[in-house]
Formats: sequence, C-alpha cells, structure tokens
Amino acid sequence: MVQTAQDYMRIAINEAQKALLMSEVPVGAIIVLDGEIIGRGCNESIHQFDPTSHAEINAIRNAAENIGNYRLNGASLYVTLEPCAMCYGAIIHARISSLIFGAYDYKTGVCGSSIKLHEQNCFNHTPEIRGGVLERECSLILKEFFQEKRN
Repeated sequence: MVQTAQDYMRIAINEAQKALLMSEVPVGAIIVLDGEIIGRGCNESIHQFDPTSHAEINAIRNAAENIGNYRLNGASLYVTLEPCAMCYGAIIHARISSLIFGAYDYKTGVCGSSIKLHEQNCFNHTPEIRGGVLERECSLILKEFFQEKRN
C-alpha cells in the first residue's frame, strides 16, 4: 500500500509521543526507503546524556545500521520539527534525498525559518525540502509539552 506524506508524518508523530513519555522534547522522525521504514528515532538527549541525540540523528543511526550503510541515498526523512543546524548537517552527510518536516522552528530551524542553510552553495548535497506537513498536529504536541513544563 502506498503511503502519503501525511501517513508517514503520523508515524513520526508516534515517535514524538515516545519522547514525550520520557519527558523529552517531543520530536520524532522516521526514514523511508522504497516505501519501507528503515529508521526511527525520537529525541533522547536527556535520557541518553547526549546533546546529539536528536530525533533525526537517532533515525539516521538506526537506518544506517539497518541497511548496513551510512549513505542513505534515495531515502526520505520525515520529522515533526524543522531540523537544527546539527541535524541538517547529518542529513547532508547521510545523502538523504528528501526532508519532510511538520512544524516550523522560528528559533533554530535552518530550512527556512531562522536561516536557509539549504540555499548556501557550500554543500556537496542538498535534499529536496518540504515543510508544513501536518503542521498543526506537530506544533500542538510541542506547545502542550512546553506549556506543561512552564506550569
């Protein structure tokens, strides 16, 4: 069965729910290759004592291990929040072909919100980028998390 971007983003939202259960910032990611999910991840920086343990990084590590290759040519990454600079760098190095994200991050997002790293001519790879997929749902889980933290 062919999945849509919304279907895949719902699965990424399920990954974000896992982060929420660990009291992590609820961001989730999946990596899809040829219609198959090859990698999954959620934020685990606090739980893992690792500042690099973002959802995208964890999904990339999982996918690379699952296929036995650090290059993820032809793969699509679905993530609930616009990537930061670190994660965008990992996406480039993994040669992910397309990046689809849900919520825009106006503080640290580098795919159009705070800056546009993908428009710089200094990278040897640039994924196709699409933002705003299930934006409302992806934003809501983050807003509720931070509202709860403030209360």
